[in-house]
Amino acid sequence: MAGNGSRVTKRSLNACTRCRRQKIKCSGTQPCDGCNKRKLTCIFDDRDQKILVTRGYIDELHQKIASLQQTGERIDPVPLSPDYAEDRSPDLKDDSPQASRSSHHDPEGSQIHQELEDPASVLTNPLSTGPPAFMSADNGRTFYLGTSSSWSFTRRVLSLTHEHIYQEALPTGALIFDGATYDLGWDGLRKSHSSESPAVPTYDHAMYLINVVKFRCGQLYHLFDENEFMTNLHEFYSEPKPHTTTGLWYVHFLLILAFGKGFVKHKVQGNRPPGADYFVKALEMLPSVIVLHEEPIESTEVLCCVALYLQALDCRSSAHNYIGQAMRMAMAEGMHTQMPIEYLGENMVQRCRKIWWTVYILDREMTSLMGLPQTLNDEQINTLLPEFPDSIQRTSAIGMHIRLSRIIAEINGSVYAIDGRINRNFLLRTKSALATIASLADELRRAFPLHMERDISGVSRISAYLHLLYHQCIVLATRPLLFCFLKIRFESPENCVEVLNTSRTVRNLIQMSMDSSQQIICILHSLQTEGLLESFLSFDLESIFVSTVVLLIGPAIDMRWSYPIWLEKAYAIFEEIIESGNLIAKFRRSELHLLDELLSCFPQEHPRCLSTPVSFPNNVLTSQVPLTNSFPPSSQAGQALDHDILSDPGVGVMDGDCSFTNRLTAAQIMAVADSIESIDTEWMSNAMIEHSIW
Repeated sequence: MAGNGSRVTKRSLNACTRCRRQKIKCSGTQPCDGCNKRKLTCIFDDRDQKILVTRGYIDELHQKIASLQQTGERIDPVPLSPDYAEDRSPDLKDDSPQASRSSHHDPEGSQIHQELEDPASVLTNPLSTGPPAFMSADNGRTFYLGTSSSWSFTRRVLSLTHEHIYQEALPTGALIFDGATYDLGWDGLRKSHSSESPAVPTYDHAMYLINVVKFRCGQLYHLFDENEFMTNLHEFYSEPKPHTTTGLWYVHFLLILAFGKGFVKHKVQGNRPPGADYFVKALEMLPSVIVLHEEPIESTEVLCCVALYLQALDCRSSAHNYIGQAMRMAMAEGMHTQMPIEYLGENMVQRCRKIWWTVYILDREMTSLMGLPQTLNDEQINTLLPEFPDSIQRTSAIGMHIRLSRIIAEINGSVYAIDGRINRNFLLRTKSALATIASLADELRRAFPLHMERDISGVSRISAYLHLLYHQCIVLATRPLLFCFLKIRFESPENCVEVLNTSRTVRNLIQMSMDSSQQIICILHSLQTEGLLESFLSFDLESIFVSTVVLLIGPAIDMRWSYPIWLEKAYAIFEEIIESGNLIAKFRRSELHLLDELLSCFPQEHPRCLSTPVSFPNNVLTSQVPLTNSFPPSSQAGQALDHDILSDPGVGVMDGDCSFTNRLTAAQIMAVADSIESIDTEWMSNAMIEHSIW
């Protein structure tokens, strides 16, 4: 296996039973290094030792067997054991003495093999195996750290780094936890409807807020049916003096106003979120589930609004619960099926399709952000996409959004599967996930281009969002490798780069994570320039948080993965979101600064120095730097490990400039995915064993 560093030593000819069974390198010592680290009994079975004999010796044995058979002496054939049949030398035949001797049944040996195959001793993804991870806040509440959650990933990295440097657990006093950023000023109890209600805006102001919500959310999510909602709105304002009503529409109306305030109000008073008065009143008036089922269509829309608003406030658990209620209510109405138009009518069926796919997308994404298993099987869904006669592009956008959400679910269920192997299975699952991602690359670029030429058109918000989600899928699929090698860096700082250089495949996978993180920052910077950066909903904040964590960990593993200019851009985006009144961004940035400081404490060959956030020229995105220096032509996609699929990590994909005309193509991503073959199995196993990554 070619590499930039020293080659992995050959496997010992004398291997213990466990190493032979798992087909990993054995030191040959008694006990071997792998068993010693795992504190397992190390057994060497001489019967499984491979030997080399001459062809003449085998011919003589055949003659003796034939002679014995002629004399009538019975010879019982003994079947080969599966282990020996798999490991035997090709120079030995099945009827050789060595084969017969190694095939006798050994009850004690079988018990040993069964013990060695205990799932607890199998190499696993450190983010999704072993005892579940928890972290307690200062108030005593304990939070589960989900496997695929970006929030949980950062906490794990912070804990690992702090414990390595200070030899003690990470203090949680300075960290923010679920639902602790904002204060709604509400005890959660439902009061009588006669309690004071917030002042309703004028008709013109209400129309302005509703149109803002349509612009910010309308292309991504269906939150209300415009025809029915606006009819009720006109009726509401037709009264001489609009007043509080008890209907479900009024609750819906208050939620939309809460979103509108969140989008337009950038200054907050204390830690009370914008639109809180409307939101709290809506929850106080929200009927019980029993009553909601009497109006299931609008009730599902209302539950989606509640979930999305809570997600914006970093109340991830509550948001996940509300979207779960919406999912079950939608399924109870059969929205996941091909609802008959001739029976229900065109308008209702189209509305239900819009509702269903909004619920589906939010459920997939919120479940991933929580790091929890997906609960709905896609095979149970057969409804069609909604139709937008005046906008075919919108139908395509929903379809692409659904496909990306499914990729997220696939990654969560495979790469982050409980007790998923970190060696062969983990890499092959990563390969499968990347292949699925690659299948969308060219279509996404063609159907939803990101035009950077300012004299042609501005940046499309929906295109930007889909590309952000796409690159987050790549980061999500490759991020466990960052955690693994950060542990290796802490345990063997002098050998980390050498170990990493022995597998170009793994290095290329981490490089992909770095490149996608840079692309995320580049897209967000373009939105920032156009004034389209989203500061209330959490999805842009999640994107910048995910990418910055990756770029902070990279140089801790290998200094050639140091991209200070991209970190500068990331922090500038954080500043923009913070100045727009988002308190969550302030806490997220403080966590990143803490991680940056902790990683900087670890000895580096060239310490990183970050200056204060800076502004960048408006034409920073117009420079076209092709990716050909980093990726081979598509004709080389079939080549695996005989060359570097990605460039030297010291040369960034764009080195500070953004280029969208030459992004990762399907062939380029598949080139990396196809390089994941069985040749990497032993390397990954050795690296994980030698550095106790379980």
